[in-house]
Amino acid sequence: MSPSQVYIVRAAGREPAETVAGKVRTAYRATGFNDRLAEGDFAALKIHFGENNNTGYIKPAWLAGLIGDVRQKTAHAFLTDSNTLYVGRRSNSIDHLRLAWSHGFTPEATGLPVIIADGLIGRDKLEPRSVQARTASSKIAGAILDSDALIGLAHVTGHVQTGLGAAIKNIGMGCASRAGKLDQHSVTRPRVNAKQCRDCGVCLSFCPAAAIVQAEGCVVIEPAKCIGCGECLVVCKAGAIKMKWDEDSRCLQEKMAEYAHRVLSHFQGKAVFINVLIHVTRDCDCMARNQKPIADDIGVLASLDPVAIDQAAADLLIAQAGGGDPLRAGYDIDWSDQLAHGEAIGLGRRAYTLVEIS
Repeated sequence: MSPSQVYIVRAAGREPAETVAGKVRTAYRATGFNDRLAEGDFAALKIHFGENNNTGYIKPAWLAGLIGDVRQKTAHAFLTDSNTLYVGRRSNSIDHLRLAWSHGFTPEATGLPVIIADGLIGRDKLEPRSVQARTASSKIAGAILDSDALIGLAHVTGHVQTGLGAAIKNIGMGCASRAGKLDQHSVTRPRVNAKQCRDCGVCLSFCPAAAIVQAEGCVVIEPAKCIGCGECLVVCKAGAIKMKWDEDSRCLQEKMAEYAHRVLSHFQGKAVFINVLIHVTRDCDCMARNQKPIADDIGVLASLDPVAIDQAAADLLIAQAGGGDPLRAGYDIDWSDQLAHGEAIGLGRRAYTLVEIS
């Protein structure tokens, strides 16, 4: 079997928005995917709208050309994401929509409506089944599996629990309902190093499950309440909260790949993936703050293979760093587990041919 094709168009965030939009469209067109769309298809453009105060997300103006192509084929395209497990501006559809609009994802600006795929509070889900190594079924946002075509638009970043956030995470975690996100995170349990804890209480206000309580001189995480979201780890400035990455991250990544496989099994070849390597940051766009980039801008990737495009994204970041791994410099996590497991279950192939388009 020949390697998967991954197309790259070099781009930088400092370029005019219309220039980046043209490059995104060029990468998208190279896949030939637009010819697979039929009139009347419900086409879900799966994207992360960015958390409040985050600035690294894919800008709506960068999608103008791609959206124009899609709209020529179908009038039923829409931008979408699912609600978050943690409590914040994206944990229900009303606040989620308002946040998306505030970041420029309005119908007037993009020409597309925004639909939050798992309903008002994240309960609108379907449960496709197939026995895999880690899961027997998945809880997928209903609007995703009611669609005919899927366009994954991923901003490539590092990640506190998976090491890499790109196409697989955008589909596997991003298309899951809140219950599906909890299912994937159920293996991860942070713990507190009492000697390092400053007892500042910051983590208490960020815990969506109220699982952190004050004890004598430190905080304690109650295992029965913890949902494994990792918010406490990110906000702890003392580094007192830890995960067992060697076990927990691998299991989470493998569950995420299995979720992505079930989502894409629904579309049977009518899915395409765009990875944007502009303003690549240590943490994902769920962080409610501006983040400094960990790498220079590289450009836009496009492929019909989610495993190949993520492998290419990581390889490009490592090559740019001269052989160092900027993803592992942020969190020492073996992000390749999601790629290896994805390949093993038929999600895609790690072998690819990188086709550069000027």
